[in-house]
Amino acid sequence: MTRAVVFAYHNVGVRCLSVLLAHGVEIPLVITHTDNPNENIWFDSVERLATANRLPCATPDDPNTPEWIDRLRALQPDVIFSFYYRHMLHPELLAVARLGAFNMHGSLLPKYRGRVPINWAVIHGERYTGATLHRMVAKPDAGAVIAQQAVPILPDDTAHDVFQKVTVAAEIALDATLPDLLAGRATETPLNLAHGSYFGGRKPDDGRIDWRESAQSVHNLIRGVAPPYPGAFTDIQGKRLRLLSSRVERGVTARPGPVCIYADGTRILANCADSRVLELTAVEHDGQRLNAHSLHALFGSARIVVEQ
Repeated sequence: MTRAVVFAYHNVGVRCLSVLLAHGVEIPLVITHTDNPNENIWFDSVERLATANRLPCATPDDPNTPEWIDRLRALQPDVIFSFYYRHMLHPELLAVARLGAFNMHGSLLPKYRGRVPINWAVIHGERYTGATLHRMVAKPDAGAVIAQQAVPILPDDTAHDVFQKVTVAAEIALDATLPDLLAGRATETPLNLAHGSYFGGRKPDDGRIDWRESAQSVHNLIRGVAPPYPGAFTDIQGKRLRLLSSRVERGVTARPGPVCIYADGTRILANCADSRVLELTAVEHDGQRLNAHSLHALFGSARIVVEQ
């Protein structure tokens, strides 16, 4: 029986750990994270799944210390898996496993290496993304590809919508390739990093809308950081509006005039810099949802010019 030490977190961690269990992999240890009380925990718990299956579970602050590497070496794993675990694993730790270490990444590598790849893909208006199982090396998301599974990104999909698809894609990719991987006969395709891209993490402040951008770009940002992520926002006349969902009006030209947000009947619309119209289908101020009437009441005008 193959022995695997598993580093895992989030929904991808839960589903991929479930795949290993379904294939009868022996798991002497699961390493995960302690949930951050300051984070919106909207996802499933790897620790809960491990406990339900009587798997030993640990949450070290840093698994790369000599003490932890010695502990993992003593377990004599055939393979190490990392499924949405948030810390980099050092080469000395990766070398503990006889067959090597493998990571599941939420993009079609080599595109969108690095942090929050699904959010970045939506923000950049990609039509496809997916999940990639690859060999782990010292450089992040740079090792040879074992398996990939693509998913579509529809025009109004949020990052959360896409994350759900990528979670299933990760499960499919791992399930299909696991027997060959554990038998040492999986095909490995080297990555050409020159054909890809690397992105860092995002902070809540990165959700600020730049009204100099096109309607499509603003829409992509709104859906790329929509809840359960922190959301897009704009500050107008000292008031912060959170723009939580939107839709580009097809075939509609904006009214002449500056970039602005305005009430139109029962709808809230935005005239954007490219003379396209964006319908703002969910807008909040101070935690309260706004409609066309309350937007007018808040600003004392039905047409609010935004600074670019």
